[in-house]
Amino acid sequence: MRFASYRHAGRDCFGLVVEGGLADLTGVNGHADLAGAIAADDLPAMGDAAGAAPIVRPEDVTFLPTIPAPSKVVCIGLNYEPHRIEMGHDKDPYPTVFVRLNDTLVGHQGTLTKPANSDAFDYEGEIAVIIGKPGRRIAEADAMDHVVGYTVFMDASVRDFQSQNLIAGKNFPATGGMGPWMTTAGAMPSPEAVTLKTRLNGQRMQQGTLAELTFTIPELIAYVSAWTPLGPGDVISTGTPSGVGTARKPPVYMKPGDTVEVEVGGIGTLVHTVAGPG
Repeated sequence: MRFASYRHAGRDCFGLVVEGGLADLTGVNGHADLAGAIAADDLPAMGDAAGAAPIVRPEDVTFLPTIPAPSKVVCIGLNYEPHRIEMGHDKDPYPTVFVRLNDTLVGHQGTLTKPANSDAFDYEGEIAVIIGKPGRRIAEADAMDHVVGYTVFMDASVRDFQSQNLIAGKNFPATGGMGPWMTTAGAMPSPEAVTLKTRLNGQRMQQGTLAELTFTIPELIAYVSAWTPLGPGDVISTGTPSGVGTARKPPVYMKPGDTVEVEVGGIGTLVHTVAGPG
């Protein structure tokens, strides 16, 4: 199953992706949003209810981030071995971790904003996991039991600010994206087998699979949950493959008017246009 969050007719909604559009499930079983349905472990019931739900056409909605206001967005840096090597970093014994603020995120088909005070706005396509079952100090062996689904993530970087401070370079408003929807864990092919591709103006810039990760998803969940509780709707973005703009010669950065796409097998394609300055 695939679930999306979106705005339609002036209200925030969520629904099941079906043939012909989105089955509107807002309010079913008392759930106002996707995070609430996840927290109640009610996604199977949502799927059952979709047959009687009204269908909304995708062209009539504004997509929101998959989880519109997650309690935590934890991102992992330098976690694909080819990317770590292209960036010239030694292998660390622990994951590189930072967080994103909610106002940095836009949904599928939303606009990324190039900051006015930087011309080094770089793309980073990623696969993110969404937590379903809460936990603290989760063992690696149990970690996948806590994953409810997967979504596509655009973890764009403002490189000059990132060189000064990692958190600053990742938290300009409207510089990240999440969508177009969540594929539930049971419907996802083996994550290690799916391919991620990032395209800038139609040209493929990145390609990789989770088999290239330095730290696997279970290792990431165990590490993150060792220092912070994880709850339903929390997001962990797993890192980006090689091919980022800053590692190219000459560097390739996003600019207003560009289109950036991140395609992940088993989920879909997250599309953004770039505007600015902001």
